[in-house]
Amino acid sequence: MEPTKEKESEQTARQLPDSEVATTTAEGAEGAIDLEALLAGDEKAFEQLVIQESPRLFRVIVRILGDDDEAESILQETYLQAYQRMHTFRKESKLTTWLYAIGINLARASLRKSRRLSSLEDQEVEKMQPDFNRGMFVETPGAWDPSKITELSDRQQLVRRGIEQLPEDYRTIVVLRDIEEYSTDEVAQMLDISSGAVRVRLHRARGALRKLLDPHFRRQPAE
Repeated sequence: MEPTKEKESEQTARQLPDSEVATTTAEGAEGAIDLEALLAGDEKAFEQLVIQESPRLFRVIVRILGDDDEAESILQETYLQAYQRMHTFRKESKLTTWLYAIGINLARASLRKSRRLSSLEDQEVEKMQPDFNRGMFVETPGAWDPSKITELSDRQQLVRRGIEQLPEDYRTIVVLRDIEEYSTDEVAQMLDISSGAVRVRLHRARGALRKLLDPHFRRQPAE
């Protein structure tokens, strides 16, 4: 989860004039990049964009790929393509949304090329959704015991492994919405899909992830 300070910075950033693009660092410090200078090819403006966005963009890419070295390579390629294609930015979205879309597309293409895909298929994700009968759960979801989760020193690793098992589309949705906390509309723009599609995929991804993690986090019955 991102710190509250970063959320406040992002809210403040959205109030900046249209001539500026607001971005934040991983630590939540606010900065502003002159968009017109950036589009005119100003190297200092582009360098500022790289410095401010690299920590979070790298985090997104590495969570999709699960490979630090490949993520570094994709990050460099993202900025190279962004610099070469800056003239194509039409201001129809935030510059950062446009930038992250490039990085995400490259990361997903890398997954497909290397065949480092998930261990689950889309059909399996469907089977892992809760069953309903006349509007009621067929199987009552087990409660997740916070105390047990706290006792698991490797809980973050368990969650990461669970996310990595999801198919590419679902994994990306979870990373962007639940981990990086982008809005539904921002994710839709990054992935070039509808907001409705984001909601549907996120719902299915959460259901599958819960099924994967339930054996680790389910509260054990009292003896």
